[in-house]
Amino acid sequence: MSFATSLTNQFLIAMPGLKDPNFARTVTYVCEHTDQGAMGIIINRPMDIRLGEVLEQLTIEASTPDIAAVPVYLGGPVQTDRGFVIHDGPISFDSTLAVTPDVRVTTSRDILEAIAMGQGPERTLIALGYAGWGSGQLEQELSANAWLSGPADPEVLFALPAGRRWQAAAQLLGVDLNLLSGEAGHA
Repeated sequence: MSFATSLTNQFLIAMPGLKDPNFARTVTYVCEHTDQGAMGIIINRPMDIRLGEVLEQLTIEASTPDIAAVPVYLGGPVQTDRGFVIHDGPISFDSTLAVTPDVRVTTSRDILEAIAMGQGPERTLIALGYAGWGSGQLEQELSANAWLSGPADPEVLFALPAGRRWQAAAQLLGVDLNLLSGEAGHA
């Protein structure tokens, strides 16, 4: 797959007509997209779980109540017992994928230990689970108008409240999702 067609470091924005409860009204950050398939993490589905609960299960102690109170997101329907940390900065941990020079995804325990001590990356999004697509599957869904895709923005990814990310990601493309029909049409 050429660089021009890869959706790595892009947002997938669910179209209003996407009714799959796993993905309706979601924004997914694409961490990797090759001819073998794609992997992404939903960034706007906070769970009723806080980081302190995850750390407690791993016998890691949060150094402050603010760290323990960080929300955990439902990153997707695949392997919901596995943690993923999207973060900024050039720091790599035991299991880190550099999506861009400034954005990475880490799955190893050492990042959680660093975050718990207040020594982790400046900006993070912690998720359980991920979204995955087999070879050609994401391309089929795009051609069926299930998704909009556009460049990822760190402010939407890390700074905006979760409830505003779906609209904000579409607005980066100049699209108002309120004006789109839930029905797809082809000329």
